[in-house]
Amino acid sequence: MAAEAQLFLRAAVHGTRTAIRSGGNEYSYDDLLRASARVAARLLDAVDDLAEARVAFLVPPGFAYSAVQWGIWRAGGIAVPLATSHPIPELAYTIADADTTVAVADDAHVSDVRAAAAAHGCAVWSLSELMTDAAAVPASLPPLHAERRAMILYTSGTTSRPKGVVTTHGGLEAQIRTLVDAWAWHADDHILCVLPLHHVHGIVNVLGCAQWSGARCTVHPTFDADATWDAIAAGDLTLFMAVPTIYTKLITAWRAAPPARRAELSAACARMRLMVSGSAALPVSTLAEWRDISGHTLLERYGMTEIGMALSNPLHGERRPGHVGTPLPGVDVRLVDEQGERVQDGTPGEIEVRGPGVFREYWRRPDATRDAFRAGGWFRTGDVAVIDSGYYRILGRSSVDIIKTGGYKVSALEIEEVLRTHPGIRECAVVGVPDDEWGERVAAAIVGDTAALDAAMLRTWAKSQLAPYKVPTRVTFVRELPRNAMGKVTKEDVKQLFA
Repeated sequence: MAAEAQLFLRAAVHGTRTAIRSGGNEYSYDDLLRASARVAARLLDAVDDLAEARVAFLVPPGFAYSAVQWGIWRAGGIAVPLATSHPIPELAYTIADADTTVAVADDAHVSDVRAAAAAHGCAVWSLSELMTDAAAVPASLPPLHAERRAMILYTSGTTSRPKGVVTTHGGLEAQIRTLVDAWAWHADDHILCVLPLHHVHGIVNVLGCAQWSGARCTVHPTFDADATWDAIAAGDLTLFMAVPTIYTKLITAWRAAPPARRAELSAACARMRLMVSGSAALPVSTLAEWRDISGHTLLERYGMTEIGMALSNPLHGERRPGHVGTPLPGVDVRLVDEQGERVQDGTPGEIEVRGPGVFREYWRRPDATRDAFRAGGWFRTGDVAVIDSGYYRILGRSSVDIIKTGGYKVSALEIEEVLRTHPGIRECAVVGVPDDEWGERVAAAIVGDTAALDAAMLRTWAKSQLAPYKVPTRVTFVRELPRNAMGKVTKEDVKQLFA
């Protein structure tokens, strides 16, 4: 990779083309380069290189988000995106765990970020301070070689608290190049982003691929079914990517529309060239109904924060319902048994992945990083699949403590740890229970003081401690949790409490 990252060199070529449409305004690639250079200058503040200092930022999706993200990179920092939906305790955990040097927030969130950063002692900039036109852009910005760390995304695993997944500039470029090639991105594409931008799906698959290609990205700060249908109906989108929950909500909104509106929306979908679903299992019934509405067979793919995307149904060719396709170009994928030996086709095995897009490390967790890889650089995903006539079909997680809900991967252990801090809870067990809309719902079995606590009260309290998608939507109170002969809580029996 050249001293200036390829992403920015390509942006200079795209120049006056529209990069982002947000808030009713259009911004060119030149606008993005100028704004990000000012952000870089403010962050550098007379030093030559941030030298991989962590810069957390809480900015809603839109032009300012990309300007800050690019500015952090161009200054030589590591970008740590924060989630606008997270309460202060979750923000504080990320800021502290990443050992953040500087945090940035828009005006609506700056007070929360200051509260979250207070204990850690990092500086906090408001977006208006950071993006001032007064910043003098240095004559040169630090070199961004492929091996330099670029981003830390926090993801839940089998441990109780989220881990920081570190991706390099070279890793990000590899992830983007793979998808641009596989899905034939080009400069005349126009995609709508309704996904959160603290997650690889939105950051890489949507925004990163669009910006690499010189395409246009219309950004909505949050998902709204009616607003999304309005954007599709405008007729100039070429791609759309979302999680199954979003497609379910769009189907519901389409059903509620008058016949003439439904015909208009279906016709607008048919003019698009590609629609993709990922981050959670897509029910075959949802795929079939969306195909009836839109004329599109959703392209399902498989990936995760640590690897980007690894498997995909083809752009051209059979998209098999219930399957996530075949390995993407440049990505090695295999299925292995518990001893790490390859399994035969038709036999379930754990998915292992290697390639240039695989993450570098878990931030400051050398033991977890070591345990995540097998000899030869194979990353152990923890997902179990089977190869069916050449196509991979996901069977589930190898850990019962991972819940996939609405496209998010959350740790049951983390939620349990937080719930146990409530004075009215003596014991608890959290599981994922199947749900047509969310894939899985977070469910909690509680042993506690039912006279002083009910499900509504518990949810209200949990919302102040956990991200919204981690808050249990189903709660049951029990005298005791089911256990085996050794006294261990049996999660499969807990799930039966919600059957």
